[in-house]
Amino acid sequence: MTELLVNGDAEQGLTGWLTVAGAPVVLRYDTGQGYPGPGDPGPAARGAAFFGGGDTPLSTLRQRVTLPPGASQFEVSAWLGGYASQQDGARLSVEFLDPGGTPRGLVVLGPVTAEERSGRTGLVERRSAGTVPPGSSVAVVTLQLTRSGAGTSNDGYADNISFTVGSR
Repeated sequence: MTELLVNGDAEQGLTGWLTVAGAPVVLRYDTGQGYPGPGDPGPAARGAAFFGGGDTPLSTLRQRVTLPPGASQFEVSAWLGGYASQQDGARLSVEFLDPGGTPRGLVVLGPVTAEERSGRTGLVERRSAGTVPPGSSVAVVTLQLTRSGAGTSNDGYADNISFTVGSR
């Protein structure tokens, strides 16, 4: 893999992301108040901040990426999580489109359930790799942060989002 197309490191805030729905936020790992902290499960190479869903039931961020000529392989990864035993979560998808906008393929990571987090606040890594669907010229990377139950805070969390493509 040679070309990094999406770098969803919350250190850079929402730069490069289009807010499609809701009110996503960037939270610091030292915020406290029950949010993921430096000692909670998450990336070893975490920065100071991560994405959160804000105070709306659904927050959606999107990036549209033109694929380089000859791209044949992809890798996508993200650290996704939530709060304690709540089922709030984060879902990352990559949709491959042809030049006319027709879908050619879809890859989905997450959400990570409370059971997969052992009922703990934190983030868990999810990744996928494969072949870029033939005819694809664009990838649409979408992060959805969802509140699934009670409360006012959307505790879907994400950090260290990466989407790369390359040739064999």
